[in-house]
Amino acid sequence: MAERVEVTAKREQLDFYFDYSTMGEKAQAMLKMSLDALIQLDYDLAFKVVKMDDEVDKIKREAYDKIKKEMGKNPDKIGYLINLFLISRHLERLADHATNIAEEVVYLVEGEIIRHAPYTQEQKKQ
Repeated sequence: MAERVEVTAKREQLDFYFDYSTMGEKAQAMLKMSLDALIQLDYDLAFKVVKMDDEVDKIKREAYDKIKKEMGKNPDKIGYLINLFLISRHLERLADHATNIAEEVVYLVEGEIIRHAPYTQEQKKQ
């Protein structure tokens, strides 16, 4: 991620801008929460992380759509724009890793595998 930022910082800037701050804050919070859930074996906290993953995925899709549209306008800046997209991809992968940790916590605490399943905490309580 840092390499992508370094590459884009050295290139000629476009008027195009995508704000990664919300995505970065969510991914960072997810990582912290997943590690806290692991240390404390906190099912509820782990499940919050799992639910937050969809929010980060949505932001990545928004970044993709905006960057793709900008590629059509600036085909000569494809390399720069690909690097912008890769930043969102790396942030989303960080969130995915945090989610994987949280899913393992749910398994450790409850013995249930929730990975790749349409599973909600409300369903668990039923």
